[in-house]
Amino acid sequence: MIASIAVLLTLAGAVPPQQAEAHAPAAPQAEAPHGAPTRQAEADEHAVETMAGAHEAEESHGAGGGIDFMHHIQDSREWELPFGQVVHFPPKGSWMVGPFDMTPTKHVLFLWISGALVLVTLLMGAALAARSERGRTAGKRHNAIEALVLFVRDEVVMPNVGHGGERYAPFICTLFFFILFANLLGLIPFGSTATANISVTAGLALITLVVAEIGGLIALGPKHYMSTIFFRPKGMNPVGAWTMAILLSPIELLGKFARPFALAIRLMANMTAGHIVLLAMISLIFVFGSLAVAVGPVLMAVAITFLELFVAFLQAFIFAVLTSVFIGLVRHAH
Repeated sequence: MIASIAVLLTLAGAVPPQQAEAHAPAAPQAEAPHGAPTRQAEADEHAVETMAGAHEAEESHGAGGGIDFMHHIQDSREWELPFGQVVHFPPKGSWMVGPFDMTPTKHVLFLWISGALVLVTLLMGAALAARSERGRTAGKRHNAIEALVLFVRDEVVMPNVGHGGERYAPFICTLFFFILFANLLGLIPFGSTATANISVTAGLALITLVVAEIGGLIALGPKHYMSTIFFRPKGMNPVGAWTMAILLSPIELLGKFARPFALAIRLMANMTAGHIVLLAMISLIFVFGSLAVAVGPVLMAVAITFLELFVAFLQAFIFAVLTSVFIGLVRHAH
């Protein structure tokens, strides 16, 4: 409810610059002196550009209410705070590390916050667990953290990875908590969902690919690992087996990259879609231009917010499950 009200207030105070320029009164033009065709041509060109900008603004904001809410979802170099305060990040290219631009943005900031929350949560859980082993009371916080960690290890990692899966439990637990915190931070007022950025989800999927393939290479050895790409059915004629292996190897290799691609798209699409629907519901108030219809959109926004809360946990769980499945597929090629 609080998040819906905050979004409503933010959208109400957002005035798109293109729309403001499009509806701004035209400045009076001084009559060009006779014999100055250059100034007249420049004035005509400026008038054409102004009309084109107004037309683009109408197309981008729509005829219903002129509200552009995509900047509330996409990454930006500004962070909107309560009471009209805005935090401006350094311009693009300010922090260069070789050819890589490491300049922070709003999503990068919330990734840092998510990482800090993961460290605090898991380190606190480890400290409370050590306290419990010494015979002292750990408290409810330890029980909650331990329940989540044990659930991920016993119900997600071990059944899907199989023998030796305990080595991957810390990695998958870290993934689960990191994605969960990044999803939840987008639901708080003036927050931002970093996992709605394809660059973030692609990075997480790439890490999963590297861990799965290197773990499979170590577990199987180079010879057996190559059989996950060049698969030869046992008992088949050698000529037919090698023919099948060569023909199917591009599909097997493509499948290794299709798995992390599916991880990245699934997480990004689910986190983006929920916020778009939420903001679209709130925008109905401005489309109709009356507070009389505010009850329906606000109630729907509250319902969608609770659904988004469920989706935040669900997507973190699905990412952890599929990561475990992909690691198990490589380690146990059969």
